[in-house]
Amino acid sequence: FTIPQLSFGLIRQMISPAFTIAILASIESLLSCVVSDGMIGSHHRSNAELVGQGVGNMMSALFGGIPATGAIARTAANVKNGGRTPIAGMMHAVTLLLILLFLMPYASLIPMSCLASILIMVAYNMSGWRTFVHMLKKAPKSDIAVLVITLVLTVFFDLVVAIEFGMVLAAFLFLKRMSDVAAVRQWVDKDSLDDNELSENTDLKHVPNNTVVYEIFGSLFFGAANDFLNFNHEEGKNVLILRMRNVPAMDISGLEALEETLEICQKRGMTLILSHVNKQPYHVMEKAGFIEKVGQENLCENIDASLKRAASLA
Repeated sequence: FTIPQLSFGLIRQMISPAFTIAILASIESLLSCVVSDGMIGSHHRSNAELVGQGVGNMMSALFGGIPATGAIARTAANVKNGGRTPIAGMMHAVTLLLILLFLMPYASLIPMSCLASILIMVAYNMSGWRTFVHMLKKAPKSDIAVLVITLVLTVFFDLVVAIEFGMVLAAFLFLKRMSDVAAVRQWVDKDSLDDNELSENTDLKHVPNNTVVYEIFGSLFFGAANDFLNFNHEEGKNVLILRMRNVPAMDISGLEALEETLEICQKRGMTLILSHVNKQPYHVMEKAGFIEKVGQENLCENIDASLKRAASLA
């Protein structure tokens, strides 16, 4: 038992590799859980798995050990031999501890060539080259780029650099996808369509003459906030309705876009009405005091109530 000698310089040096190892260890352990779930038809507890792994790794460090994870190979072997409960994993650990304490002299007699052959087979089974080839054939180009770049960085630099770069690249690509699917669409009044167009759009509603309706699709965040400021101002319109039922989330940038929209409406003498605001965006607006600026009466639970409110302002 040894207490590590910690210093600020050592923490600065180790914080990046530590986060990388923690992320990798969490992913591998949860993947092992998913594999075992599929084998026995059960369902694991993710929080218990990660908390237990964290406690085990902290105790291991106090005895000079290295970080450990749940391993797919040993988990599968345990399940195939009848393991179904956490007790099986505990007994497995106790067995390995006994081997470590009492049978290591005998284990040292195993030829290195034998251990090398086992290592080669384990590495081959872990490589997942079939999955790699399948992803190259089927995955989108952006995912292939993340996969290949991470692989190259792992081979020519190290795993820490590869995981950090891969995580950042994957995050940027995710933001790009989210901003691509975000859109704003203006409603068309059913009275302005002919019979053929009405037959193709049976769910249209009557929009009051004094009202402009826009429907927002996607999350309101910094990657797409600028797209929500381009609202047309038509003569004779004094109400702007924003239908937000398809906005699941919003950050501070999205809130700022709404505040700018409210300022534009106030300068033009228009009333801003928000329709069907979901839970998370509502909490963001409430915390920032935006609801008081708009007015509680201008937050309607659905589009019918919003159109009714707009008609009353004509």
